[in-house]
Amino acid sequence: MFYLAGIILTFFLAVLLITKRGKSEADLILAAWLTAIGVHLCSFYLTFSNQLLLFSFLLGFNFPLPLLHGPFLFLYTSALTNQKIPAKYKAAHFIPFLLLYGLFIPFILLPEEQKIQVFKNEGLDYEVEMLVMLSAIMISGVVYVGLALWRLNEHKKTIQHEFSSAEKINLAWLRYLIYGIGLIWLFVLFAEDAMIFNAVVVFVFFLGYFGIKQVGIFSQGYPPPGQLAADMALTESGTAAPDKPAAAKYQRSGLSDEAAARLHGLLSEVMQKEKLYTNAELTLTELAKALDVHPHYLSQVINTFEDKTFYDYVNTLRVEEFKRLVALPESKKFTLLALALDCGFNSKTSFNRNFKSVTGLAPSEYLKQGTTYLHT
Repeated sequence: MFYLAGIILTFFLAVLLITKRGKSEADLILAAWLTAIGVHLCSFYLTFSNQLLLFSFLLGFNFPLPLLHGPFLFLYTSALTNQKIPAKYKAAHFIPFLLLYGLFIPFILLPEEQKIQVFKNEGLDYEVEMLVMLSAIMISGVVYVGLALWRLNEHKKTIQHEFSSAEKINLAWLRYLIYGIGLIWLFVLFAEDAMIFNAVVVFVFFLGYFGIKQVGIFSQGYPPPGQLAADMALTESGTAAPDKPAAAKYQRSGLSDEAAARLHGLLSEVMQKEKLYTNAELTLTELAKALDVHPHYLSQVINTFEDKTFYDYVNTLRVEEFKRLVALPESKKFTLLALALDCGFNSKTSFNRNFKSVTGLAPSEYLKQGTTYLHT
């Protein structure tokens, strides 16, 4: 009953995604993937329950199905992290699946009685094809788990350079699901069929749950640097001066050393006066708009002059603001978390992690080293 419930759940989740309002590319890929998983689970269930021979015309059609899951995992991860792949390259990921079908065409075209005989004899006369299939499945598993993790790591780097808060967009759940599908591939090698089936059903549950509730992650769009006046040096007033040549350090970006230093000064002044870092959802693009400069150049300036990513730069300012606030006598009536939220942190976890990263101390340890703050 558990197995049938898993199959029904898989197709149900696929329908939910297909009928979801405002579907994203990731939703459509996940719906297609769940459909493929549902078909594969049906085939697996028929085999596991010894009913597959009742549908002997299906023998052979199910062999290449495992080669679908790696490409779907990679494409889904890419879509969730907004890393675009041209359509022709997306299709190329399914070539091994089609080639494996081609390999088994002679078997698929056999009369049903002969196919049943081959099945009962555990692939007699098709040993080479079976070895190729198993090798392809395992290679696909290793390669696509690696590619999906690589995509997530690229996403992590993007977060560090474009966002000041990562809790809602770090996709930690997807990393665990990738580990989960890697574990399932290991089960295929070493575990019993029942364990494989159970693991897949549990995997589907978590994939569907997180996939349906996941909000799309999109970077705010902006034109390439060469299309903006910001690719020229900034004048004293902060406007563009088209006749300034780019220094070697910023030759590729079009921003001179002098303009970069001026932009850094403007950034420091604005952050000190307006305290934009207290906005918990501040992004690189929003800050760049406030400074009337291209995000590409702002990121370069932060990386060069502060020797930090955008994420670390903003959260360092938040920590410094917290240290300033907590030393004020009037702050004693507030909790540490309330002060942290006022500084731009959006959770206790984020505050504790960033505070220790900047100061080397937990907030409680810092307070014991000299502040008169007493309220906890």
